[in-house]
Parts: sequence; structure tokens; C-alpha cells
Amino acid sequence: MANENRPKPNAWQYIKYSYGGRLPDSMRAWVTEDLIGKGATLRIVIRMFVPAFLILIPIWFLPEILGITGGQDLVIRLSATVPILIPVIYFSHALNKIWRRHMLVKHGIDPKLLEESLRQKNAHIHSAYEERYGRRSDDGSGSSTTI
Repeated sequence: MANENRPKPNAWQYIKYSYGGRLPDSMRAWVTEDLIGKGATLRIVIRMFVPAFLILIPIWFLPEILGITGGQDLVIRLSATVPILIPVIYFSHALNKIWRRHMLVKHGIDPKLLEESLRQKNAHIHSAYEERYGRRSDDGSGSSTTI
């Protein structure tokens, strides 16, 4: 899907798009590649991490403001920021697929493309499962057709 002729967003459009804005219809190919292409999950996690990190930067100056010096200032900085950043990373990864589907719908792109992309990416896992355990039945019982 890497087409160098497709229009790309400028810096301002990219920032707006990264945090929920809509790009013009002429950039649908770029949006599709961004949300479905290789590295999409990591890009979304980074986009969610950056604002949290920027908000927490002032906490790193807290020991100087409070007049705390010595070996404790690194402990204070880490204990004030890491417990916030870990859930940010965790939830941005957990909600990644939901956000990507939302952005596809927002840009008028079929969200089933995301499912198809993930299905193709994980096809080898499903085929290995079927080789080992057999095909799953469609009756919803959860048991395989081979016993």
C-alpha cells in the first residue's frame, strides 16, 4: 500500500488527526495505511503516551520546588510519574483496536478492513490451531469437530 504519490498531512493536520481530528477525503489512502498498515499499533500507543508524558514533565521539577535535595529526588520523580505512565501505556494498547476502528469510521472507511487485516496477520496462528485441534464447530458449543 506504500504509494508515495498519495497526499500526506502537514504538521498541523497530523497533530489534529493524531488526537481525533478528521483529515480531508483526499487523504483516505494515507489514513487507511496509518490505521491498518505495519506499525499501526505502536504508532497509536506512542500518540497516547506523548501527551501524558508532556503533562507529567513538571513533576520532574517538583523536588527543586519543594527544596528536596540528595538521593531522594530520583525516587520522588519516578514514584510520581511511573504509576501514571504505566496505565497510560496499558490502556492505550488495550483500547488500540477500538480507537483505530473509530478513526476508520470517522474518515468514512469500512471498519471491516481492520478485521480483515488482523485476520490476515494472524492467519498462521489460526491454521496452526486447526492443524493441532481441528476446525471449531459452528454450533457455538466450543468443541472441535474431531474427537
